[in-house]
Amino acid sequence: MEIRKVIPSGYCKGVVNAIRLAKKTRINHPDEPIYVLGMLVHNSFVSKELADLGIVTLDDTKKTKEELVDEIDSGIVIFTAHGISDRIREKVRNKGLSYVDASCVDVLKTQEIIRDRLKNGYDVIYFGKRNHPEAEAVLSISDRIHLVCNEEELKDLNVKNPKLFLTNQTTMSYLELKDLIEMAKEIYPQILVEKEICNATGSRQEAIMKLEDCDLLYVVGDSRSNNTRKLADIALRKGIKKVRMIQTSDEIDENDLKDVSNVYVTAGASTPPYLIDAVMDLLRAKAR
Repeated sequence: MEIRKVIPSGYCKGVVNAIRLAKKTRINHPDEPIYVLGMLVHNSFVSKELADLGIVTLDDTKKTKEELVDEIDSGIVIFTAHGISDRIREKVRNKGLSYVDASCVDVLKTQEIIRDRLKNGYDVIYFGKRNHPEAEAVLSISDRIHLVCNEEELKDLNVKNPKLFLTNQTTMSYLELKDLIEMAKEIYPQILVEKEICNATGSRQEAIMKLEDCDLLYVVGDSRSNNTRKLADIALRKGIKKVRMIQTSDEIDENDLKDVSNVYVTAGASTPPYLIDAVMDLLRAKAR
């Protein structure tokens, strides 16, 4: 049994920067309360590392960002890598709280592109995941941004403005985006399109599409990570026989390793390297 790691995989620059900023904030403010407004990146092990530093992650799917800010009386707020709305930023300021913005530069770039199109009179069709923090931050910009999560929602969309612009959440599947763009151009021939799949997401997806003779692919990462799930989706669309999403090496099922010759391991952009290494080490031990 051959064990190989897909290159590239694992941490991207946005995740590395967000974690670096959070740790630097603790070093610079050793005695102050520090809160992350949502998961800094979508990985529970990263949240645990921050908790060990005394950094509290405020993450409750039943509460809005505004409600989470209401729970903070003092200290420093860290905005996650997924971006934040101007409304939340202003609310934090009005409470007299300091903040650190760990938004990924690729996310901020997409937001700026959307703002420019809105200023020029366009309505924006935004391909993203409903309730994802990156999408929520974008949708808060204007009510002229229309979220679509799939082709069916695009078909049902009824935008009267002839000036239309389509873009996307940075962590979506480039194959799904391709299909959506083709449909959008059929429905709205005049639509302008700008693909905003970030380089890290795109390169990791393309690496999976280039795999040959892969009998089993492990995708290491948190189930809440959109880019991690999209890696698994891409692999299934490619036709890889077995695709397994796992968070740690403990989830490797011996039965999956039966009658396979070539096993590959990839990981989402928010997956810590030591988790990937542990999966590789265990698989290599079993291959001996």
